[in-house]
Amino acid sequence: MSDVSLVLRSTRVITPEGARAASVAVADGRIAAVVPYDAQVPPGARLEDVGDDAVLPGLVDTHVHVNDPGRTAWEGFWTATRAAAAGGITTLLDMPLNSLPPTTTAAHLRTKRDVARTKAHVDVGFWGGAVPDNVTDLRALHDAGVFGFKSFLSPSGVDEFPELDQEQLSRSLAEITGFGGLLIVHAEDPHELAAAPRRSGPGYADFLASRPRAAENTAIRSLITQARRLDARVHVLHLSSADALPLIAEAQRDGVRVTVESCPHFLTLTAEEVPDGATEFKCCPPIREAANQDALWQGLTDGTIDCVVSDHSPCTTDLKTPDFATAWGGISSLQLGLPAIWTEARRRGLPLEDVARWMSTAPAALAGLTRKGAIEAGRDADFTVFAPDQTFTVDPARLHHRNQVTAYAGRTLHGVVGSTWLRGTRIYDGAFTRPIGRLLERND
Repeated sequence: MSDVSLVLRSTRVITPEGARAASVAVADGRIAAVVPYDAQVPPGARLEDVGDDAVLPGLVDTHVHVNDPGRTAWEGFWTATRAAAAGGITTLLDMPLNSLPPTTTAAHLRTKRDVARTKAHVDVGFWGGAVPDNVTDLRALHDAGVFGFKSFLSPSGVDEFPELDQEQLSRSLAEITGFGGLLIVHAEDPHELAAAPRRSGPGYADFLASRPRAAENTAIRSLITQARRLDARVHVLHLSSADALPLIAEAQRDGVRVTVESCPHFLTLTAEEVPDGATEFKCCPPIREAANQDALWQGLTDGTIDCVVSDHSPCTTDLKTPDFATAWGGISSLQLGLPAIWTEARRRGLPLEDVARWMSTAPAALAGLTRKGAIEAGRDADFTVFAPDQTFTVDPARLHHRNQVTAYAGRTLHGVVGSTWLRGTRIYDGAFTRPIGRLLERND
């Protein structure tokens, strides 16, 4: 313990063994030890006592659309990573689309990394993309350090990132499985979407009818069939339809290597409360009814759903027109995901330890980030200091993502991020330090 430079002390440290009063010793950016609360501080070490505030492992958000370069009017690494730090997130993984170029070749990945290098306030990794014409590029992307490959089974909304049909999915998945990779999938079936009623206008009920649960259920069933046949590792992105949970649970029991995420907006917002014309609530798949949300929470608590991540998908304010059929679909929640989920978990009688598992430990495990996701010796000293009993009302003007549009405006949430720490350095405490985030590669 002679090289310990920092001791972070709290009456409520969230460890893999549960919440307890403890002191966390930090050396060279790593957790050296988790020791009793009143342990002696080593000579030369600085003590930071946060009292009764909870200390969580820094959150890991594996589903973020940064859009940089190319659509930086929508979002960028500087603003996205500041919003992440303010929300207690210390690691994020950037999605391969909505930037120009998309991350579909190793050369495009180098472009993305060059742009991010000096702007990252938190650690940043990258997903690659699987599109119809890049099967031969996938291994090179894997070797270059992407964490896996994103694909769509229905149109993505941007022409430069087309969807895979079932034959293309099979080819890409076989290639990715051949080198031990992971495919993460936007699972909505295009035929179900084409058959659904489609009506322009401000009515949320009309938009919800245009993205039926059947589209998710059919696509997930097809994905599981492919994964079972190839013994492939697949991950279902942003699960919205709780009807798919029995199908997923059965596949998991059968040994199919399928994991699942959901998002704060599906777990805290409901279709019944979306006003007509309020396209800040639009996302694909959509926010569904309260009964569906209850079933998603059951899927979280029983372990069918592995993790909760943001799907932060911003745009400029002019793209959020009052017409649900044409407005850009995406919800920005990097800064608000933790208090939003904690507010609802608290209401449902679920502990903060569960939230830390869903939003830090499980996403880190999904991505293979063995140095992230837990407060235990050997991990990076990434922490979120969180006041779970404090409340605040969401003011869009106080958000740090580039376009201050949010579906949470005016909501009162429980839980305030007091400070965020990256490898033992405080990067946010109401103000930001200079960016010290690192660019991560698979197996970091």
